[in-house]
This record gives sequence, structure tokens and C-alpha cells, in this order.
Amino acid sequence: MEGTRLNIKVATPKATFDFGELLGKYLMAGDVVALIGDLGSGKTQLAKGLARGLDVPSEYYITSPTYTIINEYPGRHPLYHFDLYRLEGDLDTEDIGYEEYFNGRGVAVIEWSEKVMHILPEERMEIRINRREKGTRDLEIIGFGDHFKKIIDEVVHLFA
Repeated sequence: MEGTRLNIKVATPKATFDFGELLGKYLMAGDVVALIGDLGSGKTQLAKGLARGLDVPSEYYITSPTYTIINEYPGRHPLYHFDLYRLEGDLDTEDIGYEEYFNGRGVAVIEWSEKVMHILPEERMEIRINRREKGTRDLEIIGFGDHFKKIIDEVVHLFA
């Protein structure tokens, strides 16, 4: 399936957060956002921004759930924040009941999602983060499905 693409550059961790916050304002229950990037690329920073855009209260410290695989946060829609860095095979994904999260009443944000692309819904957003010189990041946002195309069309005008 062909997706709608948006490429942007961010120069600082705050800009990564700000982009995530803007994007989070458009997300709805049942949305899945797949974050792809090397260790230290800014996936968790982006997830923190998404959380604020979903109105997760600021007293919740958003951290990468590396040892627990998933953290849940209350917001306009609940945030299901996955970190699959330590995932070892498909059996683990079945153990966590991923279908409930991907089709639930919240938004699933998945770090290290490249490990489970084969189980992600066809309609989703992928954000590939590539580190560049002097701390800048290239974000490649790909929306699969009409809902995510509309989000990208809105965001491109606001973030440009």
C-alpha cells in the first residue's frame, strides 16, 4: 500500500518534542504510530511530545518502557507507549495482547516497531528518524490510509 509522505528536519530535541505535540493533537482512538530509528535517535522524545498532544497530564513523566514493554498514560485518548527493544520473537507480542491495544480506545505509539511490522494494522503512521550532523534529525512521516493522509496534509501546513 502506498503511503502519503512528509519529510521534515528538526534541529533540537525540543523541535522533535514540538513536532510530536502538534501531531498528537490530531491522533484519535485506535491510531497506531510506529517509531523507527537507531538507539538515541529521538524516538522517546517524539513520544513525549505525542503524549502532550494527547493531553497526557504533565505530572506524568513519559519514559521509555524498556523493561516493562508498555506504559499506559491517561489523556484525551489513553496513550499506550510500547518499547520493543528487548522483544525476542513473535511469541512475546502474543503474550502482551497487542490486538487489544491496536484496536482499543487509545493511541498506540511503538518504539522499535520494525520488529513487529508484520502485525501492525495496514492503516497506520510510520515515523522514521535519522540522525544527521550537529544533532539534527530527519523525520520521514508516512501515513497509510485516508485518516493519516488527512493528518499529514494538516501538519505540513502548520509545521512548515
